[in-house]
Amino acid sequence: MTEIKKHSTRRYCSPIQGIFRSAAQLLLLKPGIWGVLSVHVHGRENLRKFQGKGAFIVISNHSSHFDAPLVVGALPQRLSRRLAIAAAADYFFRAWYKALPTRAFFNTFPVERDKSTRYKGLSSNLLSDGVPILVMPEGTRSRTGAIAEFKPGVAALSIKHQAPVVPMAIVGAHAAWPPGAKIWCSGRPPVHINLGEPLTSKSGESIEQFNQRLRNAVVELYNLKRS
Repeated sequence: MTEIKKHSTRRYCSPIQGIFRSAAQLLLLKPGIWGVLSVHVHGRENLRKFQGKGAFIVISNHSSHFDAPLVVGALPQRLSRRLAIAAAADYFFRAWYKALPTRAFFNTFPVERDKSTRYKGLSSNLLSDGVPILVMPEGTRSRTGAIAEFKPGVAALSIKHQAPVVPMAIVGAHAAWPPGAKIWCSGRPPVHINLGEPLTSKSGESIEQFNQRLRNAVVELYNLKRS
C-alpha cells in the first residue's frame, strides 16, 4: 500500500503535467472527438456552485470508448484539469502503446478487474492526496447500451473520504461506437451528455443504499428528453 502511494500518486498531482495534459485535451482531444460526433452538453448550471476543491468523484454510464473523452470535454476545465481516470489494468496497462497515450491525455490510473491486488488501494490513495477521479461504476462497457448495476466501490470511497460524487449520463455514444466495432460510425452521430448535481451520502445511509441512489441519479439523467 505504501509503495503504491509513493510511486504512483506523485505524477497524478504534478501541476506541470496537468498543464500539458489540459492543453492537449483542449487543443487536440476535444476538437477531435467533437469533430466526429455532434455533441450536446446539458446541465452545466448544476455545477456552477461546485468549485471542485479537494477530492471528488465523477461517475457516468459506460457503453463506448468515447465515454472518457466525452466526460473530460463536457466538464468545466476547473473540474477536469486534475481529474484522474480509472482504466482497466488488463486492457490499457499491459502494453506500453496503450498505456502511454491514455496516461498522457487522460491521467489514467490502473484498476484491476480480476483478483489481482497489484493496484489495490490506489483509488483511495488518490482521493487521500486530493486528486479527483473518474470511475465508471458498471465496471465495463455495456454491450447493449442499457445501464447495468453499479459496483459499490464508488459509494464506499465517497463515504470513506467524504468526497462528493458528480453524476453524468451519456446518451448516444453506444450507437456511435458500440463495443466490438473496430471504428466509430460516420456522419457525426448525435451524443447528449447530461450533468447532474453533486451528491453526498446521507447520515446513516449504507454503502448499498448510496450506491443505488447514485445509479438512480445516472438513470434519471440518461432518461432526460433532449432535442
